[in-house]
Amino acid sequence: MRKYSVKACSYYFQLFLIVLLILIVFLRDGLGQGKTIYHLRIDSAITPVTANFLIYGLNYAKERGGSVLIVELDTPGGLVESTREIVKEILQSEIPVIVYVSPSGARAASAGLFIVLASHVAVMAPSTHIGAAHPVELTGKADPKMMEKVANDLSAWAKNLAETRGRNATFAKEAVLESKSITEKEALEMKVIDFIANDLTELIDKLEGKTIKIKDREITLALRGGKVERIEEDLKTKFLKVLANPNLVYFLLMLGLLGLYFELSHPGAIFPGVFGAICLILAFLGLSIIPMNYAGLALIVLAGILFFLETQIASHGLLTLGGIISLLLGSLILFGHNPPALRVYQPFLITVVLTFAGLFGGITYLAVKSIRKKPVSGSEGLIGKEGKAVTAISPSGGKVFVEGEIWQAYSDEYIPENSRVKVTEKKGFTLKVIKAS
Repeated sequence: MRKYSVKACSYYFQLFLIVLLILIVFLRDGLGQGKTIYHLRIDSAITPVTANFLIYGLNYAKERGGSVLIVELDTPGGLVESTREIVKEILQSEIPVIVYVSPSGARAASAGLFIVLASHVAVMAPSTHIGAAHPVELTGKADPKMMEKVANDLSAWAKNLAETRGRNATFAKEAVLESKSITEKEALEMKVIDFIANDLTELIDKLEGKTIKIKDREITLALRGGKVERIEEDLKTKFLKVLANPNLVYFLLMLGLLGLYFELSHPGAIFPGVFGAICLILAFLGLSIIPMNYAGLALIVLAGILFFLETQIASHGLLTLGGIISLLLGSLILFGHNPPALRVYQPFLITVVLTFAGLFGGITYLAVKSIRKKPVSGSEGLIGKEGKAVTAISPSGGKVFVEGEIWQAYSDEYIPENSRVKVTEKKGFTLKVIKAS
């Protein structure tokens, strides 16, 4: 039998340890890939933008073989249709979805309640609350019977979700029908949530070894040592999320109307028209995200038309008064059908209406005063005045600069750009000019 020296045994033992360590490292990395914990945060009202982001995150985690998706939630509520989309995706998810109401001071109100009830594991941080899911004018100024039907439909949905996940169905109904809201400790006692966690680390530790039912199968979570990967909002989502703010959308709408009104009242200024058009495009993009009342939008547009007509028709202020009333009514009902989280803040709305009504009225007054003031000499004060051709002038038209303002103009002859011109006639806002000698 062959004998080995102590030195040789020590050498082989060291080699064995090195190989073992290498295998452990590779094995750990391989296991870590299967233990990726995906995490995203929802901290605003539930709108189509937030719904798309959450659904994107769920598909992202699934495609990359994630163990779970943790949704950190803090929402005042939102739209029913967007909430239904989220709940459907969670119920059909192939990986566990853990909804974590966090940080301290956060809430899962209204639409947030349904998302929590639909989750595979529901968790809350200390000093948080959940509930108050009664519908608020979801169908506009509906009669009591209609609102009762809406509330009953939502309560049945909440009860069904609670029973599906083995949670307190009584509270789910009361949260909808009676606007009941409870703290995290009450939610734990009433079996609305599974446990309370101070932070994400404690949450992952408490999830270790928990058995979860995914459709028709059960899985046991093994997350310890897994890597947490945050799913961040892309630039498009961040941009649309900003535009989903009703206060910003309303302000952009007002700025857009003011810019176009100023351009129409003072032709040739250019910048107010361009700025107003950009603001209107952004406002309409926001309105495509947030549900609105088309009658409210029509009243706001009508207000702008009435303000402009005041500069063209001698109404002695009646058109301006009508414009202010139309602007106020349109502003009040523009987002009036939405939940409170998706309406314009009332003090802000009143401030904007009064400010813009003053601006519209002031510009209208100046424009009317400029148009109706008595000419300095003759039947028209501008006739005989000289100016400069801003563009080439022809029978089809052009622009001239006369008496500190840019005017639409035409001439029976061709006049090159930058030439001196003389006014011979004035028809409304259009001047007839000839080339000055």
